[in-house]
Amino acid sequence: MRSLRKLVLGSVAVCAALGLLASAQAAETKGPVTDEIGVLVIPKGAPIQIGGYWVLSGADTALGLDQKRAVELAVKDKKTLVGHPIKFTAEDSLCNAEGGQTAATKLAANPNLAIVIGPSCSSEATPGAPILWKAGITSIGTSPTAPKLTAPDRGAQYDGFVRTCYSDIFQGASDAKYIHDVLKAKTMVAVHDGSPYAQGLAGATADAFTKLGGKVLSTEAVQPTDVDMHPLLTRIATQKPDVLYFPIFVAAGAQILRQAKETPGLKDTKLLGSSGMLAPDFIEAAKEAVVGFQITYTDLSPSAMGKGYPAFVEKYKKAYGEGPTSGYHAHAYDGAEMAFKAIEKVAKTDDKGNTYIGRKALRDAVFATTFEGISGPIKCDKYGECGEFHPAVYQYTNADPKTFTSDATKANANPKKVWP
Repeated sequence: MRSLRKLVLGSVAVCAALGLLASAQAAETKGPVTDEIGVLVIPKGAPIQIGGYWVLSGADTALGLDQKRAVELAVKDKKTLVGHPIKFTAEDSLCNAEGGQTAATKLAANPNLAIVIGPSCSSEATPGAPILWKAGITSIGTSPTAPKLTAPDRGAQYDGFVRTCYSDIFQGASDAKYIHDVLKAKTMVAVHDGSPYAQGLAGATADAFTKLGGKVLSTEAVQPTDVDMHPLLTRIATQKPDVLYFPIFVAAGAQILRQAKETPGLKDTKLLGSSGMLAPDFIEAAKEAVVGFQITYTDLSPSAMGKGYPAFVEKYKKAYGEGPTSGYHAHAYDGAEMAFKAIEKVAKTDDKGNTYIGRKALRDAVFATTFEGISGPIKCDKYGECGEFHPAVYQYTNADPKTFTSDATKANANPKKVWP
């Protein structure tokens, strides 16, 4: 009897689950629109609501603030969208998993939200994108570069996610080539902080370096909040690597850089960072140790960007009284443009002025949107990879944070582009 009771209860549970699944997949019709997963209705005169989430506090604020500002400028340029004003709301996602989960949950709780732009960090996107897509909300990542976010096996929970930046698979290959061919390194040690971004990029670079004939002596891990790096660096010094490669973020990256300069045995080891360290806050944290330090990045030179990029930078300076504070502003502006174009493609307005947007239709339109962005050509593959990577290496030339600029065309640029 007990077994029969379990079988009956199990069958009821399965039927209930199947019923919920069927109801979740049932198409919804509102006004002139029928959509597989739901229809958003914007009454006449009401705004089209667009969300964003980036790191907006802490050591990596410059990264997220730069992208938020770019979206603000895109909204200002657009003014209205399919006859409605645009309301833009951004959440602080802290550049960690907990922050990404919290920010995405807040955004997903708004039933009137059309689409989300962001986030900045892969550790935010990893939990955040599935939460948004479960609510039927498409999200457009603007600088989360972890390979698994657009990998063929990423899972259905990421079906609503695309990115206007690039995968670290491409940057890893470029970084390895620079380390091997330009720095002439035969050995390296890689350090990550456990985040999807740092772990993914360190791994991609290590794999590519090995394929080029180099030897990875070890891969080490730190915590983003670690302060004393001496034990780690002393251990690394005993391996005598040609290059110490640490593609992490501002706080821990600055600690490694400063303490490596005082660690016996690392004098002849080349130190190399990456994207998370392009910020005035990194200069401030690293102090004099920053001078001569190199980071790998996407090429921000006007020749490598879209034709509208120089005009955008001038508009940015006029609006905020300073140049861009990091390097992914163009990807964020293009993310907003992608959202606008997709909404314009699928939105339908009735004779009373009410607008209807199918959520699955919007997702499909985002994936199908192609245009010449200010970051370069935007065209998505079926897994949401939409941007291009153009390799570059930058070198810090001054320890004064006020001299920071992401404009590589300036004669006194800090950091300045040194490769290619």
